[in-house]
Amino acid sequence: MPASLKLAIGLTRLALNVLVGLLIAGLYFPFAGQARREQLICWWARGVLRICGIDLRLEGPVPDPSEQAGLMLLANHVSWLDIYVLNAVVATRFVAKSEIRGWPVFGYLARRTGTLFIERGRRHAVHRANADIAAALRQGARVGVFPEGTTGDGLVLLPFHANLIQAAVDAPAVLQPVALRYETLTGQPCTAVAFVGDMTLLASICSTLRAAPLCVRVCYLARIDAAGVSRHVLARQAGVEIALSLGVDVPGSRPETAPGLPVARH
Repeated sequence: MPASLKLAIGLTRLALNVLVGLLIAGLYFPFAGQARREQLICWWARGVLRICGIDLRLEGPVPDPSEQAGLMLLANHVSWLDIYVLNAVVATRFVAKSEIRGWPVFGYLARRTGTLFIERGRRHAVHRANADIAAALRQGARVGVFPEGTTGDGLVLLPFHANLIQAAVDAPAVLQPVALRYETLTGQPCTAVAFVGDMTLLASICSTLRAAPLCVRVCYLARIDAAGVSRHVLARQAGVEIALSLGVDVPGSRPETAPGLPVARH
């Protein structure tokens, strides 16, 4: 199949997938229970990955959708696909900048799927966001946070910011580091999915579709009880564990396990 035709088909299928998501979120979600909504979020996210030609490969202790305890997932950030990758495994609420709330189509979907918004550049915005995240965790939600604060190319790990991890300490809740690695089908690292620099979303989507088929390895690492532990220690521990899983260096840190952290038993 010509590359141009393959790209056109992929873009058309993604547009139809978005339309299906809008219909489900607008017409069905208001009448569906929480468990059913989460099942549909997973189904829809898997559809995005399938259209993009990305095979999902899971490792480690995958979260159980039936769990009632709050869980904060801390993952490295490479692409706009990361949210779909994690949602394809288990429905997760993510933290996003408040500007997304007003975006056409994607803002609506973000609101409907329970995204937690943070207003950047405003005093006390982080405090308010942490209060919202902690409340969601106490209600048993899974909340996804990308502590790098921005996307990287997947070949290095950027410094982890600890601010939003405070919510897990306050709840208190459990953290689970997650390492995301995009690869070719032969196991080589792939940067085609990276959404970095001045790249537009459309350009990133096209780059992904052209590079397919690919796979993403999602490694769920050992859980950490956040109760009574400094958010900075938690950020370092998560960063070290993810870096070790990816086989990359931790900026400004030696790849060693921080002492004294309790490992969650549930």
